[in-house]
Amino acid sequence: MKRLGIERFPAFLLCVVMCCYVPFVMLIAVRLRIDLAYDGTDFYGWAKQPDMRTVQGEIERVLHTILRVPEGDDNEPLRLTVAGRTDTGVHASHQVCHLDINEETLARCVGHMQVEPVMALKRRLQRMLPNDIAIRSIEEAPEGFDARFSALERTYVYRIADRSSEIDPRIRNCVLHIDDDLNIEAMNKAAEMTIGLHDFGSFATPNPGGTTIREVKTAYWRRIPTRPLVVDGMGERYRTPAAESDLLCFTIVADAFARNMVRSLVGGCIQVGMGKRSTDWFREKMAVPLREGSTGPIAPQGLTLEHVAYPADDELAERAERIRAKRTL
Repeated sequence: MKRLGIERFPAFLLCVVMCCYVPFVMLIAVRLRIDLAYDGTDFYGWAKQPDMRTVQGEIERVLHTILRVPEGDDNEPLRLTVAGRTDTGVHASHQVCHLDINEETLARCVGHMQVEPVMALKRRLQRMLPNDIAIRSIEEAPEGFDARFSALERTYVYRIADRSSEIDPRIRNCVLHIDDDLNIEAMNKAAEMTIGLHDFGSFATPNPGGTTIREVKTAYWRRIPTRPLVVDGMGERYRTPAAESDLLCFTIVADAFARNMVRSLVGGCIQVGMGKRSTDWFREKMAVPLREGSTGPIAPQGLTLEHVAYPADDELAERAERIRAKRTL
């Protein structure tokens, strides 16, 4: 059979072939790690909600503006994944989230700035976000990094001003005032019972299909001491209260936390510290993971997420895979 030349090729088929030829462009996605802080006073928690002011909602709104991506764009959703969702009124001095974004989209934020796209994004976010959110850092995440599932542990602190202390007005939004004397020794006995792998069903609400089993690595109460403001070769020059001086603080570190878990544990400890409940009552609540009215969460304003820890880069993916499995006792 005689081979057909291009001049013999039907004109309409040639047109179709040429019109359908589109160069293939591969969109390269990058994962960014974002470290941030926020004052939770005026937020309805982290998670985005319709008609509610939330931390995730504010950041994603600004991201869509900076990167000129319409909201609802399925090809570039600009959705943040967070290490730990905080509730309404809860603060964070060190929260971590990640963002998957196409390099081409990320490059849009550079404009006239003579910096790399990641730095340009950080600067624009810092400038455009409200003043109750602060971006600490943005960097390309190492392979296998997942802000939520790769985390080794989270650290929360709950701050209380009881009758033995006063609230410094500079931090009044992140301290709970209790007009009573609290027994720290009894509260620490209760806190010690939480350490280890337990079902915290008496002090937490499970997510649908989830569990309230968590591993607490440390938990304790202590009163923040007053320290000298100046120490030099002449010794202590003088003392003046720091912002946290004399506050009673509960520090707890765990691999993860169930919903309302920290605030409910704080509420239980405070009942023990005020003498309204015994340590035996607290022990029974730990032994029988049944939710009931006396172990509900205390007010949110005293609680701050202080730190999220991650393993070495080469262990991130394996950690994420292991944590995705539903845990048991």
